[in-house]
Amino acid sequence: MTRQAAIANAERYFDGGGFRAELARRVAIPTESQNPERAGELERYLSSELQPAFEKLGFRCRILPNPARQGGPFLYAERIESAELVTAFSYGHGDVIRGQDAQWRDGLSPWRITVEGERWYGRGTADNKGQHSINLGAVAAVLEARGRLGFNFKLLIETGEEVGSPGLRAVCEQQCDVFRADVFIASDGPRLSPERATIFLGSRGVLNFDLSVDLRKGGHHSGNWGGLLANPGTILAHAIAGITTSSGGIRVPEWRPKTLTSAVRAVLADCEVSGGPDAPDIDPHWGEPGLSAAEKVYGWSSFEVLAFRTGDPDRPVNAIPPRANAHCQLRYVVGIDPADIVPALRRHLDRNGFAMVRATQARDGFFAATRLDPQHPWVHWAVRSIQATTGAKPAILPNIGGSLPNDVFADVLGLPTVWVPHSYAACSQHAPDEHLLAPLARDALRIMTGLWWDLGERGTPKRP
Repeated sequence: MTRQAAIANAERYFDGGGFRAELARRVAIPTESQNPERAGELERYLSSELQPAFEKLGFRCRILPNPARQGGPFLYAERIESAELVTAFSYGHGDVIRGQDAQWRDGLSPWRITVEGERWYGRGTADNKGQHSINLGAVAAVLEARGRLGFNFKLLIETGEEVGSPGLRAVCEQQCDVFRADVFIASDGPRLSPERATIFLGSRGVLNFDLSVDLRKGGHHSGNWGGLLANPGTILAHAIAGITTSSGGIRVPEWRPKTLTSAVRAVLADCEVSGGPDAPDIDPHWGEPGLSAAEKVYGWSSFEVLAFRTGDPDRPVNAIPPRANAHCQLRYVVGIDPADIVPALRRHLDRNGFAMVRATQARDGFFAATRLDPQHPWVHWAVRSIQATTGAKPAILPNIGGSLPNDVFADVLGLPTVWVPHSYAACSQHAPDEHLLAPLARDALRIMTGLWWDLGERGTPKRP
């Protein structure tokens, strides 16, 4: 059998309704990791849904308990055909955010796939059940055509990604020898645009922090004390305004990347940022001057104010508030020292006369930045494979604009990481009405079938 025969198998699987039926069964399991009452559903998704699917394809499976105090279990599956063959490691997550049932449009449910035109609605269709189901369906298409994979395959499915992946680093550290492989290939996140196949090689890091000004115990009448008492809301607004220019360019020197290299700019040169027809319009004046939209998102840092509060916004009174606080975030790329993000901000605030503003790192909201060299042999291999399937060069992103626990695979397992996303930016991920685009999913099945087929052929990068 041939590569094209395997891709034809994947097309029949999609066109005949097999993929939709399997995904519908998985979406129906309410794996809300943010809801403690759904803990049993997380285990059920692994043991009753995914494990039988893997075992049907000749994988050996076991459920791994979570080393963290809080967090769902892991499913580890492997199919070892020969010690001489290349070994791929993959990943996905079976958990989803809260269903937000009451907020979905009339006629839609987070736990049922509803088809409207090209859109398949349901929680997890895009993040991440649809994506790892595509990859598993592509494995089946290759096995049907060739009778074997031609490579060794190891996969880890977690059930806590939406709550920060507790225990993921620890389980990879514990199982480092078992998880040993040559390359990491997985799927999550969005394409650059719905129509264009994309690979990304890491993720921006993220660090959340709080800024606060606390001046006194209570509020005081603005008529009697206005102009005499410092207003913490005004002070904090000025402090925040000094972190960036009026158009969002970063002023904290240590937050400005030095890794927007010629190689990174070269791969981003043909990348046009587009979230699809429902995406917001880009504000061309916003962000670092002199950079393209792609360079701003995939090669630079961005500072955001996520929430700001002073006084009582719902019931304002004529009083000078005693305190103000803001919850902020920095998305950053490789080359920025995460341990120095808050200290660098402290130095910046002090230099500009804002010693009264307190800056503290938040307990949640941290992922490290990672990036595989765009010139790495596995990147060239993946590009050739996708181009052979689609007839077009995929977009190559040095990292996505969002954040993933990619540092666990890159740093703990020491693997070159290649992600092939099967969603798009306007999919309503983490919101009501989440959906998967059917044409994109069909295209992704073809691409992943070609990738898995090519892993079993000669021409993969040599082991170091």
